[in-house]
Amino acid sequence: MNLSERLRSNAQHYPNSLSYDYLGEQVTYQELDDRVNRFTYQLAAKGIGKGDVVALLLGNNPYFVTAYYGVIRAGAIVVPINPTFTSRELSYILTTSKCKLIIAHSALQPVLNGLRSQLAELQSIIYAEPVENELNMELLMEEVDEQLSLPELDEEDVAVILFTSGTTGNPKGAMLTHRNLYSNAVACCELFEMTRDDRIIAVLPLFHVFCMTVCMNAPIICGSSMVIMPKFSPVDVVNTIRDTRATLFAGVPTMYNYIMQLPNVSAADFSSLRLAVSGGAPIPVSLLENFSERFQVQIQEGYGLSEASPVTAFNPIRGKRKPGSVGLNIPSVMNMVVDSEGLEVPRGEIGELIVKGPNVMKGYLGMPEETSLTIKDDWLYTGDLATMDEEGYIYIVDRKKDLILVGGYNVYPREVEEVLYQHPAIIEAAVIGVPDEQLGEAVKAYIVRKDAALMDEEIRAFLQDKLVKYKIPKYIEYIAELPKNSSGKILRKSLRETTVV
Repeated sequence: MNLSERLRSNAQHYPNSLSYDYLGEQVTYQELDDRVNRFTYQLAAKGIGKGDVVALLLGNNPYFVTAYYGVIRAGAIVVPINPTFTSRELSYILTTSKCKLIIAHSALQPVLNGLRSQLAELQSIIYAEPVENELNMELLMEEVDEQLSLPELDEEDVAVILFTSGTTGNPKGAMLTHRNLYSNAVACCELFEMTRDDRIIAVLPLFHVFCMTVCMNAPIICGSSMVIMPKFSPVDVVNTIRDTRATLFAGVPTMYNYIMQLPNVSAADFSSLRLAVSGGAPIPVSLLENFSERFQVQIQEGYGLSEASPVTAFNPIRGKRKPGSVGLNIPSVMNMVVDSEGLEVPRGEIGELIVKGPNVMKGYLGMPEETSLTIKDDWLYTGDLATMDEEGYIYIVDRKKDLILVGGYNVYPREVEEVLYQHPAIIEAAVIGVPDEQLGEAVKAYIVRKDAALMDEEIRAFLQDKLVKYKIPKYIEYIAELPKNSSGKILRKSLRETTVV
């Protein structure tokens, strides 16, 4: 079984069940499968087949769902790309992936026209909305030749290539197979006990692996309904949850933080929600607890990465939930914490988190050396420092690259950030290491504050009995907003690049 077959099966067994709601437009599983099928045959008619690469430059809308499943059904490979990327970023991904076809939002026509001469493999561009003298998705699906043959899909065929953001150099293309994606979506269904009665808010970017799996593929596996939102607005999210009687919400910590700042929202607005999940970045314990207490909604934190399709661990919705932990192994996946030699460390000690399971990528596109450094004996080395307690609960300490060495002592930015978030006048905080002549590195905190009267002395006094002296920020800078990527993850890299001490 794969994602395409599961969609077809749902259309046959539950033809009138709602697949998605987009700004009031409601489409059944039968209607969605028909749209996907029509688009698949149009792709086949244009010579798109097994192994061909098709890039999606689309925002959160039904075109993304149709195109994604149409490309997979055609046996081709989806490359979801952030449509706000610069020309340089787009050129690198489209060239590296040897993209044969682009499906894009009409607003990108000027940018893509400027790139055509650089893309040797590109044959054509299809726009979601009508564009003069260009191919259009809706028009293409009006007349379909269903006599064309479609390829059989093997579970080890690459289905999606996700270009990871990376911290240095160009992004790497993580190759995910049909088996990777299907197994992880099934695991999410089981984890969250999803049924056909569930309605999940899809407001995270669909091109991001978190939303792609948890908010699109998992609901389609289960026959649930997606409530697709074009962009994130805390007010719109609250209103949509209330008005659609949504049962599941998936977000990143910054989304929960923004919702917490709304003054006129109460638990009644979230009365339909049975579960909220958080991923993409560690959620501060104080934010998790305050949100749950105020709105009477339990937030389950988990962990994942693009190379693992993405989920590897989650707090169970039944049984023990441990704030600050990303939970336990998900079904069919094993996590382990190891030392520099790849040997498991004693429980409670810090090491690198590694992952093994059917969700682990095939490798990095065109990068055999990088692949061999990342996947060893079927174990995926995540680059994240973690601990595991006696019950198997995992605690992410920080990224290896974010570790700060102050006079030889380890300082983990997340630990300092957790304490900063406890201050009632701090909205957001991010901590990095900066050069220091005496100690090698020093701690610097970037803070978004509620009150401009909050000053360094008060913050350091607040931290004094909570952190050892060398962990207390030597430098503090107040900014209006922390830099974030399209999914809302705080970008420490951007802070490091622009920092001044």
